[in-house]
Amino acid sequence: MRKVLVAVAAFGLLLAACAKSSTTTQTTSPPAGGSTETSAAPATAADCAKGVTSYVSPGALTIGTDNPAYPPWYAGDDTAGTNWKINNPATGKGFESAVAYAVAEKLGFSADQVQWVEVPFNQSFAPGPKSFDFDINQISYTPKRAQAVDFSESYYDVNPALVALKGTPITQATTLSDLKDFSLASQIGTTDYDYIVNVIKPNKEAGAYNSLADAVQALKSGSVDGIVVDLPTAFYITAVQIPNGVIVGQFPPAGGQQEYFAMAFAKGNPLVQCVNMALEELKSDGTLQSIQDRWLSSKVSVPVFSTS
Repeated sequence: MRKVLVAVAAFGLLLAACAKSSTTTQTTSPPAGGSTETSAAPATAADCAKGVTSYVSPGALTIGTDNPAYPPWYAGDDTAGTNWKINNPATGKGFESAVAYAVAEKLGFSADQVQWVEVPFNQSFAPGPKSFDFDINQISYTPKRAQAVDFSESYYDVNPALVALKGTPITQATTLSDLKDFSLASQIGTTDYDYIVNVIKPNKEAGAYNSLADAVQALKSGSVDGIVVDLPTAFYITAVQIPNGVIVGQFPPAGGQQEYFAMAFAKGNPLVQCVNMALEELKSDGTLQSIQDRWLSSKVSVPVFSTS
C-alpha cells in the first residue's frame, strides 16, 4: 500500500511539474543527470535569425517590393540592366530600402546577401506561399490582412492625405463633410481607398485604380477632384509628378487607431520574431529615426481635416 501511495504522489508531482512547465518556460529533454534545462531566448536579432531554417534562398535574405519602386520609399534610380522601374531597391537609398538593409544587418546578413524580388502590392498580403522572406512596400497592417499573412511591428506610423490641383474648389475643404460632394480616388486594395469608402463616404462613387500611377494620371487629367495617398507619397507627388498639385490636408486615424506600415511574411514564418527584435534594436539605438529624418523629413506643416 505504501508503494502505491508513493507512486500516486510522485505521479501527481510529475503532472504538476509538467503543467507548470507548459505555461512558463520551454525545456529541453532531460540530460543524463536527470535535471531539465531551460532553453534561453535569443539575445539578439542575429541570434534569432540563426535559428531560422525556412529562408526562401539558403544563405540569403529575400525581400519583396512592388515595381515601380517609388520615392521617397526607394531612391537612387540605378536601374540599368535590371527590370526595376524608376528606382532599384538594391541601392539602399530611400526610406524603405534603407530600413530593409538596416534590418538585414541586424539579422546578420551582409548587403551582398540581400536579394530583391518583384511582388505586386496586392499579392504581398494575399494568402498562399511567398517568394520572399518579408515584403516591405508601404503595407498597412489591418486585421483582415493579418488573417492571410503575418506582420512585423510598425516601422513607420503614417496618416493618409489628400492631394488636389491648386486653385480647385476642393482645396478649400477643412472637414471630412466638406469632401462629401467631390470625386475622390485611390489605388484599389489600399487602406487609402478603404478610408475614402468607409470614413469619408463621399456621395460619388470612389475611383479605384489599379496603380498609383493611374490614380495620379486621373487627377492630372481632371477625371477626379482629389486622390488619397499616404502623406510621404503626397509630398513626392506634389513635388515631382504634379507640380501644380497641393496637399489639401491629412486625415485623422480611422476609429482612433493609428495606421502603420509593417513588413509582411508568409503565415507562420518564424522570422517575424527576429525582425521585430531587429526593429526594436534599430529604435533603441536611434538608427530608425535617423533613416526617417533623412528620407521622410519635411519642413511643411500639413493641416489635419476636422471630423466635425
